[in-house]
Amino acid sequence: MKKYLLMLFLVAFIKVSAQTYQPNWQSLDTRPVPQWFTNAKFGIFIHWGVYAVPGYSSKGNYSEWYQNGLMNKDSARIKYHQQKFGNKTYYDLADDFKAELYNPDEWAQLFEKSGAKYIVLTSKHHDGFCLWPNKDANKTWGFDWNAVDRGPKRDLLGDLFKAVRKTSVHAGMYYSLYEWFNPLWLKNRDLYTTSHVWPQMKELINTYEPDVFWTDGDWDATDTVWRSTSFLSWLYNESPVKNKIVTFDRWGSGIRFNHGGVYTPEYQPELSFKDHPWEESRGMGSSYGYNRAEDAWDYNSTQSLLLQLIDKVSRGGNFLLDIGPDEHGKIPPIMQERLLQMGEWLKVNGEAIYDTKQWKVASQWSAGRTDYKPKNGHGDLLLKLTIEPDSGYAVKEVFYTYNDQTKSLYALLPQYPANKKIVLKDLKLSSTNKVTLLQTQQHLNWKQLGANVEVQLPEFNPAKMKTGEAYVIKIAGISK
Repeated sequence: MKKYLLMLFLVAFIKVSAQTYQPNWQSLDTRPVPQWFTNAKFGIFIHWGVYAVPGYSSKGNYSEWYQNGLMNKDSARIKYHQQKFGNKTYYDLADDFKAELYNPDEWAQLFEKSGAKYIVLTSKHHDGFCLWPNKDANKTWGFDWNAVDRGPKRDLLGDLFKAVRKTSVHAGMYYSLYEWFNPLWLKNRDLYTTSHVWPQMKELINTYEPDVFWTDGDWDATDTVWRSTSFLSWLYNESPVKNKIVTFDRWGSGIRFNHGGVYTPEYQPELSFKDHPWEESRGMGSSYGYNRAEDAWDYNSTQSLLLQLIDKVSRGGNFLLDIGPDEHGKIPPIMQERLLQMGEWLKVNGEAIYDTKQWKVASQWSAGRTDYKPKNGHGDLLLKLTIEPDSGYAVKEVFYTYNDQTKSLYALLPQYPANKKIVLKDLKLSSTNKVTLLQTQQHLNWKQLGANVEVQLPEFNPAKMKTGEAYVIKIAGISK
């Protein structure tokens, strides 16, 4: 009997000891973000669901909030809905969400060609519609409300994960904790969490084993209501993805930017966080979901998007760039083009982005004012801060990144200097340092001017310099 009790004690002790992370923020915040993510730098967000059927909002707004607008007297959405769909409810639109042209292998190949290292697909947005065969959604709503029982009649999430895992890209998912009009949410929040949210999240983790789990829709309740710390404790200690999973900071009102894995600014290009992993997300235009009201000029240019990536990486962050497929399952050609063009630049210059860390300074300013304030986060801010400044304002003429494994410093220039010279401030080099133009591998002459280094660039040759969105000077053999 004593031996039996001793064995039980040892089993219990081992089990408790294995619980590395306790269900409190003090413990959970000590978990490091997996290194693969901080090295990856560039990911693709994918907002796709029933809201792709209308695919509409007035410019400057989120089209994926279509249902919310209908229910909260948004006149533009209501008018559009009545003209296009008549008496159909939002829930009726699930049958029009056919995704008949959806080819996940083509999507996955595009993502890999873009240079992105991970993707994050909306498994479920705030409308509660699931892109995987979740029966619990049908139960709580009282009717079929997932992509296998309605519309596409297929596991959209699972099919994309299978395709992405044939590539070098990490597969991840977004999950909204709350659902605007779920009857159970409106009646009993605690029961909604325990009998709906938790079973769904565990099903997603156990079935698809994502590398990224990006929660949202947290702000209407506290982390206590969501039981966030208990879920994260299970995720980090017991789940099948405990060692690789990346999580974020949207786990309850007041938690964002204070606790959690990766901090998540959203259309907030001025934000960064010292000594904490972060990732800014945004669409190519002003919406995450596809918005057919947007025109070509509402989309950021490829150069602007690349400069946003460069700017974030120079400040220690990641860039999660969103695309919005349509109801047929096609990624709009303008979005495909942007991704392919970004991929072409990264194919040549990617070593200045991937696996890098912050240098002593993130960027170097020209002469002029540096207090430019954007009107909102939805415009081409980085063009204003680099190549199209308002009168009297300075520009960021150089961004810096650093690879501490190869001891390489990268100076990224948004423009090719007209005089073919660039002064890199507060930098000391020696004769052992090798300086090259990354995309052509040409050796560059340089000279020390006091505390600065002046680098001489070659004549601009468009036959050799085919990626003109930014130019990279590599300085090898330099310690931080």
